[in-house]
Amino acid sequence: MSVMNDNELHPWLRRMMDGDPAAFREVYAATQPFVYRTVYYLSGNKDDVSDIVSEVYIALIQSLPSYRFEQSFRSWLNGITVRQVSNWRRKLWRIMRLNQRNRLLTVDMPASLPGERLFEAERDSELLQQVECLPAKLREVIVLRYYQECSYEEIAEALNVPEGTVKSRLHSAIAKLRSQIKIGEHSAIGLEGGAEHVHS
Repeated sequence: MSVMNDNELHPWLRRMMDGDPAAFREVYAATQPFVYRTVYYLSGNKDDVSDIVSEVYIALIQSLPSYRFEQSFRSWLNGITVRQVSNWRRKLWRIMRLNQRNRLLTVDMPASLPGERLFEAERDSELLQQVECLPAKLREVIVLRYYQECSYEEIAEALNVPEGTVKSRLHSAIAKLRSQIKIGEHSAIGLEGGAEHVHS
């Protein structure tokens, strides 16, 4: 995956600020694969990805006047993306609470999302399945570090936390992944109680 080049994006961002629709299309084309990939790994529900990506670009347009050109655009965009995934989870929680009051309607599962095939092979892997089981804060650092190849500094800026916190969360995430994979291996070979000897 190629890294977004700030020098190439900045002229388009300035034109976006001036209200140029063509500039938004250029920025969208340059960043959409990156945003889609991040949302796909963070959301935990593939059926929500397109909706969350749309929310990211709405937030980008609304927040662009506050963007400082001396800061990394990728880190800034990662921050928007992570916040929109978090906002979506809270929105879904409210909807779920309302739905619990009324079970009369059934919901059909939507069809596969456009572009989803690009990530199917990775989604089928054991490691990615384990990443999706991590708490949100730990999943964020794993996705940004290993799937988006961000530096500690970029992750810290995106999440608005100190670099030490990023490293601590990453350490905890890796420990949990190792533990979960060990548990899965024990289960696969039929070792009863094997998971009880693995410390989280």
